[in-house]
Amino acid sequence: MISTIIFIILAIAGTGFFLYNAKKVHRNIFLGKEVNLSGNTSQRLNTMLRVAFGQSKMATRPIPFILHLFVYVGFVLINIEVLEMVFDGVFHTHRAFFILGSFYNFLIGFFEILAFLVTFGCAVFLVRRNVVHVKRLVMKELRGWPKMDANIILCSEIVLMSALFLMNAADQTLQARGNDHYQHAGSFPISHFIAPLLNGMSDGNLIFIERSCWWLHIFGIFGFLNYLPYSKHFHILLAFPNTYLSNLNPKGKFTNLDSVTDVVKPNFDPGYQPVTDPNKPERFGAKDVLDLSRKQLLDAYTCTECGRCTSSCPQNITGKVLSPRKIMMDTRDRLVEVGKNIDKNKGTFVDDGKSLLGDYITNEEIWACNTCNACVQECPVNIDPLSIITDMRRYLVMEQSSAPNELNGMFSNMENNGAPWQFSPADRANWVNEAS
Repeated sequence: MISTIIFIILAIAGTGFFLYNAKKVHRNIFLGKEVNLSGNTSQRLNTMLRVAFGQSKMATRPIPFILHLFVYVGFVLINIEVLEMVFDGVFHTHRAFFILGSFYNFLIGFFEILAFLVTFGCAVFLVRRNVVHVKRLVMKELRGWPKMDANIILCSEIVLMSALFLMNAADQTLQARGNDHYQHAGSFPISHFIAPLLNGMSDGNLIFIERSCWWLHIFGIFGFLNYLPYSKHFHILLAFPNTYLSNLNPKGKFTNLDSVTDVVKPNFDPGYQPVTDPNKPERFGAKDVLDLSRKQLLDAYTCTECGRCTSSCPQNITGKVLSPRKIMMDTRDRLVEVGKNIDKNKGTFVDDGKSLLGDYITNEEIWACNTCNACVQECPVNIDPLSIITDMRRYLVMEQSSAPNELNGMFSNMENNGAPWQFSPADRANWVNEAS
């Protein structure tokens, strides 16, 4: 009963701590501006099922797609076996689901094959990152913690799968010896090859190995759960709401600022009713994370740091400083910093003299973007770095009057001539006479 009590305490503490940290992430995301993404339920569900569940956008790069599919499907389905572990932990049983009979044997065998594929996929991902040095996986924004974060997760997955194989191998050996607590249950196509290495051990040592691996798996599961809010791997959970809330408008369609519309439209429509509160003026564009929308902040937390956006960005490819992945990572880092500020100051944000634009993201990065939407198209979970870039550009132009000279000239021409070119509107049709 002591082990059962320890398990229950661990389960309650692990789940409670995860919910505590998940609540902070939720709070941070809701620091953003509210955005109306209601409606189009069927289209949104279809997008979520196709992109998040179906991994459709991953398939554009076959090798990482297949490897990720191994890890993704394995992670989801092996959790069914984890449910049995939880049941065993609470009720002090052993392989409680063996009552399923021959179907149970099929399930355990299937899970073992999946676990092998997960191990293989993680091992290849480690090699791609640390030996082959795939370009998009070794860029400067990944140095330090981001690289370590990826390696920690990959190594942890390999350790957990190895523990599963060793546990099953010890279990199979004890079953073959007729140990009372280890009834015949399960099929072990992978662990079967490990079991002969354990034949010379006593029952006591085998039980110790089996129980140790079981507890390692349990601690690993709750450790992984509580690691997620600190890691890019939170996308495992957030990818689904993020794809559901995808921008369904055509790519490249810009939104109007309500604060600007409220100033301009009354000049043409005297009956127009302002949308924003005139007593609470809003900033034009975005300087800091608090100026962004909740969906943009959800994007930041959902970023997988895979680098597909950056590897497809024509500006990055040609040597410009812009990296769409860095934009998302910087946004998340700044949001976490703001969240810690709020926690430190008892629920209130105290100006720290810093901002997303300037301290994390430079003007040079923002103006390097040519708004081609390649990053948006390539993201496997429908993140939109371009929306953050354009909002920060709006701030620079409309609040700071800071834009490249080429654009300032264009702005002047549009203001004076109604066109980007420097000639009188009366001369617009002169090309017809020249052509004739």
